[in-house]
Amino acid sequence: MRRVVVTGIGALTPIGNTVEEFWNNLIAGKSGSAPITYFNTEKFKTKFACEIKNYNPLNYFEKGEARKYDLFTQYALITVNEAIQHANIDFNTLNRDRIGVIWGSGNGGILTTQEQIMEYAKGDGTPRFNPYFVPKILVDIASGVISIKHGLRGINYTTVSACASSTTSVIDAFNYIRWNKADMIITGGSDAPINESLIGGFGALKALSTQNEHPESASRPFDPKRDGFVMGEGAGALILEEYEHAVKRGATILCEVIGGGMCADAYHLTGSHPDGDGAYMGMKLTLEDAGIEASDVDYINPHATSTPIGDQSELKAIQRLFGDHSNASISASKSMTGHLLGAAGAIEAIVCIQAVQHDIVPHTINTTEIADGYDKLNLVLNQAIKKEINVAISNTFGFGGHIAALMVKKFKA
Repeated sequence: MRRVVVTGIGALTPIGNTVEEFWNNLIAGKSGSAPITYFNTEKFKTKFACEIKNYNPLNYFEKGEARKYDLFTQYALITVNEAIQHANIDFNTLNRDRIGVIWGSGNGGILTTQEQIMEYAKGDGTPRFNPYFVPKILVDIASGVISIKHGLRGINYTTVSACASSTTSVIDAFNYIRWNKADMIITGGSDAPINESLIGGFGALKALSTQNEHPESASRPFDPKRDGFVMGEGAGALILEEYEHAVKRGATILCEVIGGGMCADAYHLTGSHPDGDGAYMGMKLTLEDAGIEASDVDYINPHATSTPIGDQSELKAIQRLFGDHSNASISASKSMTGHLLGAAGAIEAIVCIQAVQHDIVPHTINTTEIADGYDKLNLVLNQAIKKEINVAISNTFGFGGHIAALMVKKFKA
């Protein structure tokens, strides 16, 4: 099968509105968590989240265009534009029939849905909906808009697997290119879930942290004092390209994608298997797909949302597959970004790409002690470290038992 490389990336996150800003703040250990500004949280149990900072859609779109798109689509377009510029792509010189878009989102236009339904409920029953209501809420609309905007006529669809959505989209893009169904695919994911509906809904599930007095340190993966995840928002975009296609157009290659594994935990509606069976199988399938051994992995970016059961089950899976004395360094970027739901996998894939490129392992912030039995794992805390990273893997898991893991390696011709 054909080799697949990454030639461009784009990021919009709670700790940076570009890849460069995001990476610098990640290495510096900056928390993106703060009191929610989007709505009144007086009656909510959780009053904080990881919001995008200093975001104004009019800095990116004309006013009329911005009105057509829900936030999750705006975020997608912004990161895709950064990735295209980063990859130095001129679509006029390429075969657009062989360029596709596979995008991931867990919730689609949830903010638009909430706003329009609440407006209708306040009225007299007359259906005064925004003409763009339906296209704004469709979960597949971001992939469609990306293709329309750039005239891309290849494979086009959206993956929905809750918090594993964008990892699933990247794996699908990887597969379609190596199967010779496309030469280039724009992939990644976006979500904009910081609103009354999802903060309230996840709060009802008791999934969110309630450390309202100290939101900046609430996301603390692996720590015995963790009490739930911190909601985040944003997007991540990747340009995946067939190796020869990238070379022919003189692209700078950032890394190579070498494996992807997807499976089902098949255990619980919202919780992961206590022994990490699904996580273990997802990582094992990824290793097999890449044709490498567990001992070859230098860095693991875990799902690690800071929930009591989820973190423990994932560490069990890592311990079972890699062993107590693995060379693999482990760090959780969600300690800084919060959990971006359907966009999490794309952002964490970018973390792995940057780690491989720069030979730096970001650290986990806020974690002051490790749950019993996992102190022998190579968990990177308190400060980023320099280390040669040739192979990195990212895990993402979603409600419904969805498991997806992606592997990248340092590029060598």
